[in-house]
Amino acid sequence: MIRLYITDRKSLASDDQLLPTIARRLIEGAVDWIQIREKDLSARSLSELVHSAMALPNPFAAKILVNDRVDVALAAGAGGVHLPAGSISPRTWRSIVPSGFLIGVSCHVLDEVLAAEAEGADYVVFGPVFAPLSKSSDLKPRGLPELERAARAVTIPVLVLGGVTRNNFAACIAAGAQGVAGISMFQNC
Repeated sequence: MIRLYITDRKSLASDDQLLPTIARRLIEGAVDWIQIREKDLSARSLSELVHSAMALPNPFAAKILVNDRVDVALAAGAGGVHLPAGSISPRTWRSIVPSGFLIGVSCHVLDEVLAAEAEGADYVVFGPVFAPLSKSSDLKPRGLPELERAARAVTIPVLVLGGVTRNNFAACIAAGAQGVAGISMFQNC
């Protein structure tokens, strides 16, 4: 099972808490991947944050991924990038990224999941399955039946996102999710 922590420094008491939170997840082995998702940062500030995260002790070799910015991920030596739906095809990026570089895609409907796999994504994050806990969303929750259709339709891992809790997590795995992605479930523990 893949555990993907998505950062959100704005939900923390202060910006200074983000790196200690990331460090704790790395040192505890609480996650497999950390997606640095700080959309408001300039390229320079994001690069500095990613470099700082990459320098933290990482005894379980969790991969650091960068949200949307392939240039920053490559410059920092990150383990991959996570692309929003409708981005440049993962296949396009394959010619310039190193071997083993993960490329994931956010997906909200089955057609996007199928396209992401066909375009060479390594994994998809599907959601919101339930109403998100950490932020508001204009997207209607997809529900477990749609998650199951998405997970069964592809061979790449489908990670569930949106409103996942200890109470509904097992149902997501039973529906075919191969992991979980989230902000609050990892940041608030």
